[in-house]
Amino acid sequence: MEISLALPALVYAASPPAGPTACATCHPAQAQSQPKTAMGNAIELPPDQENLKAHPKLTFEKNGYAYTIERQGDLSTYTVRDGEGELSLPIQYAFGVHMQTFVFQYRGRFYESMVSYYPKLSGLAITLGDEQLRPRNLVEAMGRETSNQEIAVCFDCHGTGGVTQGRVTLDSLKPGVACEHCHAGVATHMEAIARGKIAALPAKLGQMGAEDMSKFCGQCHRTWEFVVRAREWGEVNIRFAPYRLANSNCFLGDDKRIRCTACHDPHANLNRDEAGYDRACLACHASNAQKSCRVSRNNCVACHMPKVTLSDGHAVFTDHQIRIARPGDPYPN
Repeated sequence: MEISLALPALVYAASPPAGPTACATCHPAQAQSQPKTAMGNAIELPPDQENLKAHPKLTFEKNGYAYTIERQGDLSTYTVRDGEGELSLPIQYAFGVHMQTFVFQYRGRFYESMVSYYPKLSGLAITLGDEQLRPRNLVEAMGRETSNQEIAVCFDCHGTGGVTQGRVTLDSLKPGVACEHCHAGVATHMEAIARGKIAALPAKLGQMGAEDMSKFCGQCHRTWEFVVRAREWGEVNIRFAPYRLANSNCFLGDDKRIRCTACHDPHANLNRDEAGYDRACLACHASNAQKSCRVSRNNCVACHMPKVTLSDGHAVFTDHQIRIARPGDPYPN
């Protein structure tokens, strides 16, 4: 059996009215940096899939199936083979920037690729969370079929304007997280200004306390409530930073010093320098009101936010449950 589908004629929409160019009038620094971030590029379309351009042929084998991703021009093709046939599909969407999972359509349904790109390997391995799956045929080996609700959440978090009333609307999708995604009302605000009218300002996200911001960021990064209701126990929930942070003893719901943006600027790429986060820790622990560390006042997160490795060592996450972590301690849910 050999199945090959050509890339359907998709229409990729232009940016919505509110975006970095419009917002740069008042917010030049954020408008310049944010589109270059991982969030700003959370979906890559075929011409812009940089990992696949840098690695024009990738191969992988698992569970009796052979996978190949091959680049030709501005398109990458995802092929899975067994001993009897093959199935080939064009990669329509690459989700993520560093570690990437691919999304494509087959017979009118969306599928998440069974294999993903891992920068630690500069190659392919089984997609995070799918390690226990045992495909029974080429379609199952190709990827995991997603529900309408799940794929809508994926496009809503990784893109802007691609979901309308809970349904995926590809014709209005702007890949990546744009201004309007987080700052609701920006389009109306800019439209009013363009017409010379008084414009209502979008809500000031900077006024949020820790709990409100965790719920806001948790819409995509997963809230405490979501993890508990879904019973996502074990190391798999290491990916859900708002949940992990809320479990920290030092988490206070109304304290801005422990909210997400105390450490992370959403308009800039992630700071990989662990010492760069000391200022956030010392904002509390340098005062007499909070207990100070007896070991060091440097590189706090190296000890108190340990790394957790998933997916056979291919993916490493920082645990946002701040604590005294001792060697051999079990993973705290």
